[in-house]
Amino acid sequence: MELAVLLPIAAFIALAAGLVVVLQRTGRIVARTRELEVFKTNVIDLASRVDSSLGGAAGQIDAVRRRQLAPDAIGETLEAATDAVEKYANEARALRGPRETNRLRNDIIGELERASRALGTVEHGTTMLLNSRPRELEAETSIKRGYLNLLHAREAIARHALAAAKLPDADDTNGVH
Repeated sequence: MELAVLLPIAAFIALAAGLVVVLQRTGRIVARTRELEVFKTNVIDLASRVDSSLGGAAGQIDAVRRRQLAPDAIGETLEAATDAVEKYANEARALRGPRETNRLRNDIIGELERASRALGTVEHGTTMLLNSRPRELEAETSIKRGYLNLLHAREAIARHALAAAKLPDADDTNGVH
């Protein structure tokens, strides 16, 4: 008689334990998916803003490089772009996602630091161009080098945003969590 009562209770406990395990795993998948989607959205948004900010600055730097704009005309643009890049880098440092997104975040931070150095190089070149005519070739080289590095950083950040958008969802990772 006792076995007839204990057997269904044991089966119920086993079923309940299995259900708890399944629900915990499902909860982890849902949390990881949410975390990944937030990361993707934030990276894409950041990359869009970076593209807009650096695109405008790059246009003006190119105009100086081609002597269509005076070097002293882009001082405010360089300052604003440098401030924006610094804020974007801080924002990128604050990005959080699943473990597999760490490298992508670090790559974005590296490219933003590259953009900052590029803007500094352009600023150095424009200052030299304004202050010392004998070093005009060096100044032009600095402006061109900074301009090209800015373009490359901008393009790399766009590629990283595309890579973030293509990150697999939790149910596509075959058990990776």
